[in-house]
Amino acid sequence: MKIFPKWSEILGLNCEIVGLDLPLRAPAERYRHVMQQIIADPTVKGALITAHKIDMLQACRGKIDELDQYARICDEVSCIIKREGKLLGFAKDAISSAQALGHFVPREHWRGGARDALCLGAGGAAVAISVSMALDEPHPGRFILTDIAPERLASIRQVHQRLDTPQQFEYHLSRSATDNDRLLRQLPPGSLVINATGLGKDRPGSPLTSEAQFPQDGLVWELNYRGERDFMRAAAAQAEALNLTVEDGWKYFLHGWTEVMAEVFDLQLDEATFDQLSAAAETYRKAN
Repeated sequence: MKIFPKWSEILGLNCEIVGLDLPLRAPAERYRHVMQQIIADPTVKGALITAHKIDMLQACRGKIDELDQYARICDEVSCIIKREGKLLGFAKDAISSAQALGHFVPREHWRGGARDALCLGAGGAAVAISVSMALDEPHPGRFILTDIAPERLASIRQVHQRLDTPQQFEYHLSRSATDNDRLLRQLPPGSLVINATGLGKDRPGSPLTSEAQFPQDGLVWELNYRGERDFMRAAAAQAEALNLTVEDGWKYFLHGWTEVMAEVFDLQLDEATFDQLSAAAETYRKAN
């Protein structure tokens, strides 16, 4: 919210961002009221939706004229646009996760299928990342997902069943961090480990115990870009000995916002422009 005015200046948008907070799992009528406000206000060009992507689409599907491919597959919406008299809905996280992965995972890393991906957490971020990687080539030998909630595993399994992909998925109910440690030990060298649980940001802690060991030559992705981030600290402590590449969620956050801005304002953001926006945001990040 604080960096958007600077981005607006860089891009010459001459507009402002207005935040609206709803409680998680708000009643459907609250989401429909917000959507009606977007439709009725001629000064509103669109919206970025953060923690309510699934609930917003469930409540407002009948008001949206068109959904993009990823919104239909993932059954969520992260971007709403008013264009030529129509209301359009997009799910941008699959695209922005692929862009963020590209910053630290070489494209040929998955060639041969000998390396796996372990995603701790099966919520919205896991849906986007798993769909993105499954639809790309090459992809991991196995994409393994864990969660403490069986309903989230069932939901993400339904999403994966819509995909036309040879990607092999596994789903594990995680009753404790020890269960995650066990799956971590079974990963082959060079595998990717993702913390998509929210632990370290939404709530303190880590999805792993203090005894967990990351795979040799592994890639570690902490989706949090703020908070205590115990998961990331544990990976950083093992990075030299195990030759780990450790990345946080900052670029994922940046790509998520800039992808929506590009769609809403009909912009083509090249690499140089993204770097300029990233530098402006980094100034704010360091100051906080």
